[in-house]
Amino acid sequence: MHSIEVVLVMLLAVVVSGYLTRVLPLPLPLVQIALGATIAGAFGQGVTLDPHVFFVLFLPPLLFLDGWRIPKDGLFRDRGLVLQLALGLVVFTVVGIGLLIHWMIPAMPLGVAFALAAILSPTDPVAVSSIAARSPIPRRVMHILEGESLLNDATGLVCFRFAIAAALTGSFSLVSASLTFLWLAIGGIAVGVAVTFGINLGHAMVSRLFGEAAGTPILISLLTPFGAYLLAEQIGASGILAAVAAGITMSYVELSGRALATTRVQRTAVWDTVQFSLNGIIFVLLGEQLPWIVQRAMRSVLEAGHVQAWWLVVYVVAIYGGLFALRFGWVWTSLRFGLYRGGPEAQRPSRRLVAAMSLAGVRGALTLAGVLTLPLLLADGSPFPTRDLAIFLAAAVIILSLLLGSFVLPRLLRGLEVPEAGEEERAVDHARHEAAVAAVAAVERAQHDLPEARNHPDLYASAALRVMSLYEDRLRRDPVKGIDADALRRADDAERALRLAGVHAERARIYELARNREISDAIARKLVRELDLMEARNR
Repeated sequence: MHSIEVVLVMLLAVVVSGYLTRVLPLPLPLVQIALGATIAGAFGQGVTLDPHVFFVLFLPPLLFLDGWRIPKDGLFRDRGLVLQLALGLVVFTVVGIGLLIHWMIPAMPLGVAFALAAILSPTDPVAVSSIAARSPIPRRVMHILEGESLLNDATGLVCFRFAIAAALTGSFSLVSASLTFLWLAIGGIAVGVAVTFGINLGHAMVSRLFGEAAGTPILISLLTPFGAYLLAEQIGASGILAAVAAGITMSYVELSGRALATTRVQRTAVWDTVQFSLNGIIFVLLGEQLPWIVQRAMRSVLEAGHVQAWWLVVYVVAIYGGLFALRFGWVWTSLRFGLYRGGPEAQRPSRRLVAAMSLAGVRGALTLAGVLTLPLLLADGSPFPTRDLAIFLAAAVIILSLLLGSFVLPRLLRGLEVPEAGEEERAVDHARHEAAVAAVAAVERAQHDLPEARNHPDLYASAALRVMSLYEDRLRRDPVKGIDADALRRADDAERALRLAGVHAERARIYELARNREISDAIARKLVRELDLMEARNR
């Protein structure tokens, strides 16, 4: 198949998977993996996955978007717990699982075992998001998992790089590894922040001088993560952390409010499409790699000193069990001194919560792409030992973690209580109240300052009363005055439902008029867009 045909087939598989999940009781990632394996079997070959192309093409936009949309207050509030998981747990896992793998498979050198453990240690943000879309993960737990998965990639990849160097040369320097990690982290974060601020500042200056074409801000936002990633890689820093830092910085740049409302609506739609497409293609690609990975692993099972192929299953289960056990112990300790610190349950975090957070640490295509970068030859020209076996074990652990995360996690999360911050609803009420005060003041000023208001004072006074009446409910919802905010919130929900019913009726009537050629299709599109924006505002 040609490259264009391959891309179209994968996109078609992503579309089909969206319908199949509504029919089959299976999570979306597993359906997409199955479709990818089916495509590989039907065409007799899978896509040749270049790991370097994968890292450049898929990871920057997805990591950028995750960094952009992750709630920053939750990330910074639990930063201690997130860093413990993203840094300490990764190193702990590399050492523990590396020794376990070498003990189980003596034919796998210790350096290769540590490399496999390193690439298995980071959780995958794409896989975590896919699991979360189906499982009702508590909000605070999800913020912690997202933050961990965004930051632990750099730690895992640094450990992976040095484990491979040790396997190739037979030497390892802790000082060199530490300095390299600091440069990767600090350089990557600095590049991500600088690129995002620089691009947006330059775009604002050029737009003020020459104006801008429609769609330019959206295209700039799409190119920003690639610029941050490539520049960081060019100077030897972490492109992954650069993309994450660029996304986090973008969320603060957005607070300037320079973008037009229509641009924000269109940009959200574009990024949602990009996220859905790339997430799906990643898992389809993973499925397409499986047939040849299994075949080569079956041929290389003799390298481990066993004749029976079922030993592969033993290895996979043992490795995943070790990953789960180490993560369970680390999470329990972190929660005891983090999330539950100072509370009545400070000495005993819920075992179900710990088990849920351990299962939610799923591995994804990042692990597969990383393990595929294992070199083919050693420094002396001999084949890299147990390479095919390592690739199979990584792929099988990915599948097993997705299966358990998809089927067991929802049962663990049912009725689970997690300590929450509890301030969000009050913050929302306060923000709405302050926004309403500002809106009423602006309407009053505009009522007198607009040029046409002087010519038609009565008309503008009547219009101002109608507009300001929209904010009366918000102004009455003053938390200081003790108003029943819950009752007003229920009233808002009822009003929103009635408004949506009216919008749906308007839109249906406009389509009917267009079908009967009583209005043109251009007019219909204009009016329907206005109604779509109104519906989005009331969702």
